[in-house]
Amino acid sequence: MALFDDATGQDLPVDTARSDIGFARKNVLIRIIDLGVAARRLIDAAYFIVAQDDQIRSLYDVELDYFKWLMRYSSRNNAHLEQVITEAQRALIQATTAPDADGEKPFGSVQLIGRISYSGGRFQFRVPPDLIDIIRGPGKSHWLSLRITSLFTLSYARVMYDHLLPYADDGETDWLTLDELRLWQGAMGAKANEFKYFKRDWLVPAIEQINEVSDLRLSYETRNEQGSRKIGRLKFRIERKEMAERILHTHEQAQAIYQTLKQEFGLSSAQLNQIAASRDTYNDDRLEQAIERTRFSLKLGKVSKSPAGFFMKALKEGWIISDAERQMVQIQETLALTEQREVEVKERAANRAALRIAAQDVHAQDRRGNEVRRGWEVYETAGSKQRDDWRRTYRASPAGKLTLRRLGIDPTSDLAESTIEKFPDLRDGFAGYVYTKVKSAKPKGDIA
Repeated sequence: MALFDDATGQDLPVDTARSDIGFARKNVLIRIIDLGVAARRLIDAAYFIVAQDDQIRSLYDVELDYFKWLMRYSSRNNAHLEQVITEAQRALIQATTAPDADGEKPFGSVQLIGRISYSGGRFQFRVPPDLIDIIRGPGKSHWLSLRITSLFTLSYARVMYDHLLPYADDGETDWLTLDELRLWQGAMGAKANEFKYFKRDWLVPAIEQINEVSDLRLSYETRNEQGSRKIGRLKFRIERKEMAERILHTHEQAQAIYQTLKQEFGLSSAQLNQIAASRDTYNDDRLEQAIERTRFSLKLGKVSKSPAGFFMKALKEGWIISDAERQMVQIQETLALTEQREVEVKERAANRAALRIAAQDVHAQDRRGNEVRRGWEVYETAGSKQRDDWRRTYRASPAGKLTLRRLGIDPTSDLAESTIEKFPDLRDGFAGYVYTKVKSAKPKGDIA
């Protein structure tokens, strides 16, 4: 694998693996052989898990349902899964470069994935350490995005994409022979030897899929063999799409959807397998639509039993949130917000009024206490005749009668000073009476 370090290309920081899951594939001739579409998806899912993990591990262990979800595996046939695993374990990455000065052509080869096993709902696998360094680490390379490669369904489209990606920054390839293009795939059958059948069955379908699902847009031109009308070479022109066109299905998106269904809604393995078996029908857009419908109905309190069951029904029947429902909820939220604001305004007004009244009460109490103090001071400094007169008139006043009755004192008997001083309420009431009498009899400001 040291051959890979001699490549030229773009330097990639380690944190690139966090934003665009993939691995740094070196810009030398790399051949991934004996690998079909399903097996490539298995490798892509495994490498995604390696890239996302915080640690380098000798053995990676995840939920079987989660791994199958990531590789978009729709079959419930475990025998077929075992065939895919075996195919992935047989596949190799091969690397070579130009001959050295002695004419020797260096060569290297390594398995794409090592031990794989699954049992008890868990999926375990090992990745060769050399490849872990490539998946996670920096290096001079071009970036192979696992976001994009998961979308290919045609084996030759994926093979062609792998071979043409290193030329993307140049904008075109060299003239490639048809024999070389056929070798990319391996065995293609006798018909592929004729250009018209190779073009119809392999070349055109692959280009159409690359243009549809990847970040590249391809076109090509042909050239006849020298001295012949027979087409012998092709040159590809390559254009990178605008970023807006490159927002495709991602492993991160698949991971987020899986976690929502498993953890938020509580879907069972059987329900997840139902979805996985019909991923062409239950694509990401439809899953997101059913997720939105379920969350919307949960918010409105319309899911009375199982969120998982409601989601599956919404998914199968294609339930959506209508514009009218969105408008209804928006109106209800606006009305609720208006009502809440009105309540808050009323509460603030009531609080201000209560504070104002409390302040007035405190002020009145302070004023009353001051009047009682000053009234008693006037009483104590007054002459004997005046004091007797105030006690007599207070006893006959309505306020005095009421206070005396409340304290159980006979209003018709003489009111002695000792009786007044014995009862604090009587003393305060009498002192206030004296203050009022004096205040009303003298000009303002004469009472000290």
